[in-house]
Formats: sequence, structure tokens, C-alpha cells
Amino acid sequence: MKSFTQKAIDKYGGNKTRLMDILIAIQSEFGHISRESVSQIATELHMSEVDVEQTISFYHFFTLEKTGKYSIYLNNSVVANMMGREEVAKAFEQEAGIKFGHITPDGLIGLYETSCIGMNDQEPAAIINNQVFTKLTPFRVKEIVRDIKDGKDVNDMFSASYGDGANRNVLVRSVVTNNIRKIGPILDPEYKVGEAIKKIIKLKPEEVIHEIKNSNIRGRGGAGFPTGLKWEFCRNAQGDKRYIFCNADEGEPGTFKDRVILTELPRLLFEGMVVAGYAVGAEEGILYIRYEYKYLEEYLENILQAARDKNYLGNDILGKKGFNFDIRVQFGAGAYVCGEESALIESAEGKRGEPRDRPPFPVEKGYLNQPTVVNNVETLCAVVKVILHGGEWYRSFGTSESTGTKLLSVSGDCKYAGVYEVAWGFSVNDILDMVGANPKKIIAVQVGGPSGSLIAQNEFSRILGYEDLATGGSLIIFDNTHDLLTEVVLNFTEFFIDESCGSCSTCRILPTILKNKLEKILNARGVMKDIDDMEEWGQILKASRCGLGQTAANPILTSIKNFRHLYEEKIQKSKDYDTGFDLSKAVFEACEVTHRLPNI
Repeated sequence: MKSFTQKAIDKYGGNKTRLMDILIAIQSEFGHISRESVSQIATELHMSEVDVEQTISFYHFFTLEKTGKYSIYLNNSVVANMMGREEVAKAFEQEAGIKFGHITPDGLIGLYETSCIGMNDQEPAAIINNQVFTKLTPFRVKEIVRDIKDGKDVNDMFSASYGDGANRNVLVRSVVTNNIRKIGPILDPEYKVGEAIKKIIKLKPEEVIHEIKNSNIRGRGGAGFPTGLKWEFCRNAQGDKRYIFCNADEGEPGTFKDRVILTELPRLLFEGMVVAGYAVGAEEGILYIRYEYKYLEEYLENILQAARDKNYLGNDILGKKGFNFDIRVQFGAGAYVCGEESALIESAEGKRGEPRDRPPFPVEKGYLNQPTVVNNVETLCAVVKVILHGGEWYRSFGTSESTGTKLLSVSGDCKYAGVYEVAWGFSVNDILDMVGANPKKIIAVQVGGPSGSLIAQNEFSRILGYEDLATGGSLIIFDNTHDLLTEVVLNFTEFFIDESCGSCSTCRILPTILKNKLEKILNARGVMKDIDDMEEWGQILKASRCGLGQTAANPILTSIKNFRHLYEEKIQKSKDYDTGFDLSKAVFEACEVTHRLPNI
């Protein structure tokens, strides 16, 4: 391990800002990062061992302990549970002979739970040694564990044909399917690589920014900040260098549209980064992509190299003197909070993905303290089409406040889960009809993932758009067979607890307190004041530093707003006060050990 660790350090020039890459290389090779490697890294990068370890401890896919020759990470998202995850998990435990969170005595198999892995359209799904296995069943689990015990390579364990499109590419070979259900101008397969670059090099950077501003395109990651304005701020900021970041860390449960773009339209995405680089005067772009999509790494690197060969990347791009721009891929290691732009930048610098205080904003002081633009995958794809067809053309789609189209990841109780490109202005009812959801049975839709809103039937006429119901792109549909409080609200609340960076006391403490209140109600010990308390305490979270903390109470707050009757059905109507503490239960074990009867 010492020799390999040194090679990894040397590959990245002994640069501590590339700590993530070094750790990923070691974790991938050995299944863990040894204490010896930690010490070696610290010495070579002139860091303390504590600093190395705190980065390791922050990310889900890094570990100091061995994880098994075959590491199985089973998704525990809401949709996975809806699609039969519980039986799949039982099958893994039975066949492997261990519980989740453990490895077999021979070190062969490790079973672990993980949050949404971007496969909500084909659940239950798991990652085994960086390969994705979809639509799992108990029978399929038996086959997988049998193959593991037979010593098969993970790439030889697929029993189904490879997925569609580029999933069949020799550098991907994945059983993942795209499930593209509706194509619009962004997903248009007739896109011709390089045309936007050829166009911008005839324009001044300021003219490119003007066209983007004219389109009124807003960020597609959820916040909706005007893209042209962000570029202009970055171009005008003081700094020695500028950077373009593509945020492909789509960790919001229920979202998988970026996975499809990265698979089918990576050239469009990379061209969008080049356009942004030209506009703001940046020479380096970084694609920050979630670790769960590591199976796409070789494929993406190959496409980047092909772009360099055609001079779409590199120096003096397409003969434009002084127009130098290149892109590198930076993987995360499993942390939802890194979807927040400043946390993403911290992670790319080799640190814990903790959001920064703002101001200053990334456009002023971002990556390596230099002006930085962070755009979503979908946003960067859209700007290419704006350059090709003009801002006025782009404004012809959608509404006045929400121009263009939106890619939606739709999953849950519907016939046709997948990716849909629609113009802003569609109602939720329109989407339900489009995806084959039964209008008589659907009782709720989660719009925008856990950080969004759980809406009821009376709001299905609402319009998707920044002026009404904004969304980063995730819609999860629930019919009347589900217990919303137990299956959805509790799951989402636990997700936020697991994914908090722990920096803010509000986010570190309140979600756990809210969960305890929720469980008290679910256990039929709640009173009316408990509902009022959750509403009041949930507002305090808005004092948190970043969007994760500020929206961590949304699963509870929006469900109380729209499904209050579900809470009231479970509370004790005859009581005004109940601590939820059962003294008899609390002393039961002690009495059992001492052979005494509780004297209560």
C-alpha cells in the first residue's frame, strides 16, 4: 500500500488541494485507507494527520476500516423502499450471512446502506465495487452472492443486457437505462458538436454574456439565479484566474436527469463549459461529479481527450489566439451537502464539504480564492442552445418569469418513470397525466426532492415555474397505498440528519429533535402541542448557513401544511401534555437483570 500511496501522491504533484483524488485512488484500490497511508499522505502533503482524517471521515465512501473485497451499497431512498427494497435487503443478509454495516469473517462481502444513488427510475438499486445493479429482486440477489462466492469479477455478474444508448458503450457497459420519455430542445439528439464554439469565437465575451442575459435563463439547480448575471459578476471580479465549475453532484433523492445528460450528452455539457469559460475569461473548468457515477469515468475522460484532439479544448481553441480552456473531472465521495456551491468548492480543494459563510460569494472568491462560476449540468447544456439559436428563441419557451424548458426526473407510483423535458408552465396534473399516474389513487407528489414540498391533490393544478412551484427537477409520486408520515416524511428527515455537515448548531440539533417529535406522534404518544412545536421549531432552521440546513424541516413543515389531518389522526385527543417517556419501559431491563419488580 505504501508504494501505491506514493504513486497516487506523485500523480497529483503532491498538491494537497488534490487530496480527494489521492484518497479516491487508494480507497478504490484497497477498499479502505489505512492509518499508514494517512500518515504518509500527511507527511508528503505537509498536512497534519488530523486534517487528512477529517476529510476521510466526512465522506460516505471513504473509510479507515476494510469494507470487504466486494462492497455492496444498497440504496435506502423512499422510492427504493416503495419498489421492494426491504425484501432485497433481507435476501442480501440471508445470502451473505451478515447484517448491514458488517463484513463477512473472511473479508469477502461487506453490506452497507447508502442514500439515493441516482437510480430512482429503476429501483431497487445497489452499487457493487463501483458498478451499478438495477431492478434488484431477492432471486437476483441470490445470483449475485453466488457469483461473488465463485470469485467472479463484478463486471461479469450482469444477467441482463446492457442499457440503452451510451450505456452500451465499450467504456461504460452498464445495465443502467436512460428512460428518456420526452425530448425537447436540450435533449435534441441532432445536436452538432462544436457549433457553439465556432460561433462564440467570432463574438466578444461581453456579447456572449449579453445573449445569455437576453435569454433570461436562470440556474437549473433549484435556486434560480440569473445565469448571465452570475457570469457578468465573475468576469468583472478581481482575480488572477477564473474557474468554471459544473455541479454534477445531484444528490437530491429522486433526481437523476444529470446522470442521463452525462451518459448521452456529455459533449453538449462540455461545450457549455467552454462557452462559459470564454465568457468569463476562465482557462480551467472542473466537472464535479458524484461518486455514485464513477462507472462513467473512463467514458467521460475519453470524450474530453477527443475534444482536445479536435481543439475544442486546449490552447488557442479553434485558432482563436489566447482562448485557452481545458476541463478536468473531479469526483466527490458521497456527501449531499456538496451540492451546495461553496461546499462543492471546499471539497474540490481537498477539504470537508462544509459550506462557506457568504459573502464573499464564489463569483468573487471561489475555488482557490479566485472568481468562480458554479453552474448546474442542465444550465450549461441550455446555454449552448441559447448561443446557437439566440436569447429570443429561448424565451419563446416557458413563461415570462421562467423561460426555456426544464428536465424533470419523475419516479414513484407511475407507469413511465424517467426523464421528461417540458417547457416551464406545465401543471402537476399535466405531469401526472404524462407519466401514466392514476389520478384516482394519487394522494401526494414530492416536488423538488426532500428540500422541496410534499403537495396534496388540491395543489395539483399548480404550475411548475419560479413564480409558483419551483423545482430542481425531481417529482416523486405517491398513491393511496402509502403511509406518508412513516414512509416519506420520516425517511426524508433521517436523510437530512445523515447528510448534515454538522457545522451549524441549528442543522446539527433540530432535525434530530424534530424526528423525535415525529416518532412520538407515530407511536401514538403525541399531543396537539407537538404539532405546533414542530411548526415553530422548524422555522429556526432557516438561520442555518446553507440550503440543506434551511430546508431540513421541509418534509415535516410541508406535510403538516398539506396533510395535517394525518398528524391529528395519530395524536391523543384527551391529553394536553405527554412527555413520551415511559418509566416502566425505561427501568424494565434493569429490573430484569436484578430480578426486581418495578415499584412504580
